[in-house]
Amino acid sequence: MNRIKQLREELKISQNELAKKLNKTQQMISLYENGTYELDLEGYLMLSKLFNCSIEYIAGKTDVRNPGKQIDDVLNEAMIGMSKEEYEALNETQKKQIRDFAIFVKNQNEEKKK
Repeated sequence: MNRIKQLREELKISQNELAKKLNKTQQMISLYENGTYELDLEGYLMLSKLFNCSIEYIAGKTDVRNPGKQIDDVLNEAMIGMSKEEYEALNETQKKQIRDFAIFVKNQNEEKKK
């Protein structure tokens, strides 16, 4: 499912306004919205920034708008034993390891519920 139209309408912008932001025509936006044409990577990146959500969400591959934020929220709730400042001081590899583990634990818990 393509979510470009839904996200555009949430921002209350017209196809013309979105077209200008993407340097495309209104007709191309219509074709993207109805699934006739697929955006290129640059277009998805621009939409991801504009709509503040993942490319996967825009393309309809996931129902999670912003997985990084969701995981950070889970970590904050999980009380991993460090302050926000300590967490922010970690390098990106360490943060990714913590996020990956949090996803693993979350998925295990979801499986138990089924």
